[in-house]
Amino acid sequence: MSTPIAPSADDARVLAEHGQTEAVELILADLNGILRGKRIAFDALGKVFEQGVCLPMSLIGTDITGNTVEETGLGYDIGDADRVCRPVPGTLRPVPWARVPTLQLLLGMEDLSGAPFAAHPRQVLSAVLDRYAARGWTPVLAVELEFYLLDAQLDATGHPRTPINPATGTRQHATQVYALQDLDDFSAFTAAVTAACRTQGIPADTAVAEYAPGQFEVNLHHRADALAACDDALMLKRAVKAVAACQGMQASFMAKPFAHHAGSGMHLHLSVLDGEGRNLFHGTPEAPAPALLHAIGGLQRHVQDCMLIFAPHANSYRRFVPNAFVPLHPCWGFNNRTVAMRVPYSDPANTRIEHRIAGADANPYLVAAAVLAAALDGIEQAMDPGPPLSGNAYAQRAPQEPYWRQSVERFLASAFVAEHLGTTFRHVFGQQKLKELRSFEREITSLEVDWYLRHV
Repeated sequence: MSTPIAPSADDARVLAEHGQTEAVELILADLNGILRGKRIAFDALGKVFEQGVCLPMSLIGTDITGNTVEETGLGYDIGDADRVCRPVPGTLRPVPWARVPTLQLLLGMEDLSGAPFAAHPRQVLSAVLDRYAARGWTPVLAVELEFYLLDAQLDATGHPRTPINPATGTRQHATQVYALQDLDDFSAFTAAVTAACRTQGIPADTAVAEYAPGQFEVNLHHRADALAACDDALMLKRAVKAVAACQGMQASFMAKPFAHHAGSGMHLHLSVLDGEGRNLFHGTPEAPAPALLHAIGGLQRHVQDCMLIFAPHANSYRRFVPNAFVPLHPCWGFNNRTVAMRVPYSDPANTRIEHRIAGADANPYLVAAAVLAAALDGIEQAMDPGPPLSGNAYAQRAPQEPYWRQSVERFLASAFVAEHLGTTFRHVFGQQKLKELRSFEREITSLEVDWYLRHV
């Protein structure tokens, strides 16, 4: 049995500041990034740090509808057995939107031996980070998340609607990218998100109005702790949704909620520090660092193997359309938003890669794990990314639009995923997504009825 988890200094500070707390929400992120767990009385928190808490192992591979995926082997095959889940030190935070004084705490799941469960998304990333640590390297990550702010009520056909603008009282229809007026009009929402992030220690950096009515982006500050950076992203999603609900709206990180508006992406910024704290990617467009080029080469090489991680759901693939700032080819370039791997404008010391493929619906731990593993493999194998692309990538490269079934099949057969992200993870995540794919394809849509019922 593993030893008890001691509260960190941050945890102790939160406990000291919130002595009147009534409840604690214990949070376990599944492979889809959905937060599962339980709510306990505050008095039971000490026991959780001392002994952990038991939750069904099947929760990790639960499908998007909340059902156990038996093909993972985590359900009836093991009697739907519990496993011990233990606190992640430093993740105890107040929940400012709760109706009663409440804290939240992230959990990690163990296997029967007491080791971290290899398919738990946070552990998948942790295992990749161990490879960097063995070299004395530290990845620095920052996450950008796009989302839609929506009317809480669906339309008559069951589809989402853009929100009512609080300033005008009319429905939001215009697209004003980076418009300060939109930020002003929705300032009550953005201010509440900022306040929630401050309370929870989420390092939200900037907010912008994005490329569609009701679409926004929040950027998180870079961290030299990849696990914490992904914790931030997970908790930001929760905060955004909670604040929207408190204000009578709905926030969604669905990749493509509207057919004729932009999709929502997750952009991951990556650099790597050596043992002396120097950026391995330090360089200029005229003289790029070899490590930068090789990392991009690795990202290019393994895009298809990891596409299921970047685009995990049926709706994820609706986002891949031309001329929508979504990459359709694994090309790269400097200061170019039409490519998949962008090197943003910066001073040489802060040179980084912006990975632009993943949707906002993806699991941030898994996206980070895939990106970091591919970049490291590229550096180790000195992979060549080819020349950078200037100008419009859509006009210069044939589109390689991905498809869900192909991504599932490629993932399940991937030697790269098995070696770098683990065979247990490949099996559990692959079977989870295969089950979702098959369930989705069995449904008869209203469009099929409209097209075919009377005409064939």
